[in-house]
Amino acid sequence: MKKTIKLTKRSAIIFIILFGLVSLFADMNYEGGRSVVGQFLKLLGSSAFAIGLAAGIGEFAGYALRFVSGSIADKTRKYWIFIIAGYTLQLCSLPMLAFLDGWELAIAFLFFERVGKAVRKPAHDAVISFASTHTGSGFGFGLHEAMDQIGAFVGPALFSVLLFTVKSGTEIQTYRNGLLLLFIPAALAIGITIIARFLFPHPEKFEIKSKTPELSGKGYSRPYWIIVIAAGLLAMGITDFPLIGLHLKKTGAFTEEAIPLLYAGAMAIDAAAAIFFGFLYDKIGVKALAGLFLAEIFTAPLVFLGSFYSIIAGMALWGISVGTQESILKAAIADRVPTSKRAGAFGLFNMLFGLFWFAGSALIGLMYDKMGVYAVSAFSVAVQGAAFVYFLRIFRTERKI
Repeated sequence: MKKTIKLTKRSAIIFIILFGLVSLFADMNYEGGRSVVGQFLKLLGSSAFAIGLAAGIGEFAGYALRFVSGSIADKTRKYWIFIIAGYTLQLCSLPMLAFLDGWELAIAFLFFERVGKAVRKPAHDAVISFASTHTGSGFGFGLHEAMDQIGAFVGPALFSVLLFTVKSGTEIQTYRNGLLLLFIPAALAIGITIIARFLFPHPEKFEIKSKTPELSGKGYSRPYWIIVIAAGLLAMGITDFPLIGLHLKKTGAFTEEAIPLLYAGAMAIDAAAAIFFGFLYDKIGVKALAGLFLAEIFTAPLVFLGSFYSIIAGMALWGISVGTQESILKAAIADRVPTSKRAGAFGLFNMLFGLFWFAGSALIGLMYDKMGVYAVSAFSVAVQGAAFVYFLRIFRTERKI
């Protein structure tokens, strides 16, 4: 067996920054597209239930496939194949919506976008976790997420500028032109990924030493499962932004042009939250995760039941929740799973997270159409409150270990 190469903290930071640039351009692509997909599908004739169901199916399929791709990545150690192929499929899917006339086929491309993410995500998270052994898991994932969310801010913000400034032609044609522009950040992201592949052909060699013992035949640890189940309940109550965008357009709480800007603001808060909570996680450990579960409880009532400023506050909490999901939640998993099983552990977590997300998205979309915003808010608060209570069990469990 080859001895692990102990690379420096500086090299690890360079690697994380390089991957951060990839994610920055990737998020410009798919977050820019996702910030308007609800409105675009409505223009194509879709209902709220169809959008919620499509988002749920896409998330479920995308998350379920991560268990398969993660397990194969662990066995083969061919991380770059999964990363490059996944990015290519994901980043070309949303721009293709510009060529479509029917919402049914558009939903198929939303599905392809999620599948592409499923192919690359477990391997992507695993290689970030390897480099993060030099920097601290919270800092490594937090820095990467912050750069990621710069792109998540810029993409929707540019789309908002496009909607504000371009008044010639039809409304749907403006959306199509914006979607076509998403091919530019897609090309940049894929290009930098290929460069990173040649600079760091074996990212697993960043790992200093596994922080956890190799797994026995009994499987993953109890703390890992507490995090997975609590995060699943959290996911069940999360409202997808396409439905939020549809709601804001329907009620007129924000103008058509301002909705992507609201999403961009949430992504900016996401970036700041990732850095802050990443440092906090490295200082106080899993206690920092409690903020994620607590913040999300109040999101749906503020967004669906509040006025202008309440909606802004709700989207700020939504951004904090997303930021911590993508940073310290992954750091907590990485610190509780050994190197040889990490991509598979991320994949299993994502599969179950997606299962809960699918069920919740479908129910929330149906409730919105049939029962209204009060039912949506009550359901979200109930399941996310349960997630917070269940997560608290981890403190007692880890004291016993």
